Amino acid sequence: MRYALFAILAIVANLAVQRLVFLGGSTTAWFLAAIACGTLVGLVVKYMLDKRWIFADQSTGLKSHGKKFSLYTAMGLITTAIFWGAEAAFWLIWKTEFMREVGAVLGLTIGYVIKYNLDRRFVFNDPEPEGMS
Repeated sequence: MRYALFAILAIVANLAVQRLVFLGGSTTAWFLAAIACGTLVGLVVKYMLDKRWIFADQSTGLKSHGKKFSLYTAMGLITTAIFWGAEAAFWLIWKTEFMREVGAVLGLTIGYVIKYNLDRRFVFNDPEPEGMS
């Protein structure tokens, strides 16, 4: 439940930042800036929440965060491809906004389930410190 809530918070943060960037204009450059800034903010918000509240990762330091954030981002690229693929497939098959959004929700759901498992296995996989079991 917490993971789903954090996904929603990251999406809201992403979209809020996009709207702020769009206050600067509506050209292609502003559009690209909005997507880039929103994605970065959503990614950082979700990483921080997942690290602490989902995976109880207590590691600190720039080296540890850098490695984990890089892996976390890489896992996100894989699942983003699933999300975009599902959304595009539903659009190409049914050609309606409703079905495109159904594909997006389905792709996001599948992507987040896969991402959780990838993150647990490859990102936040440190053994528990002694005395923590």
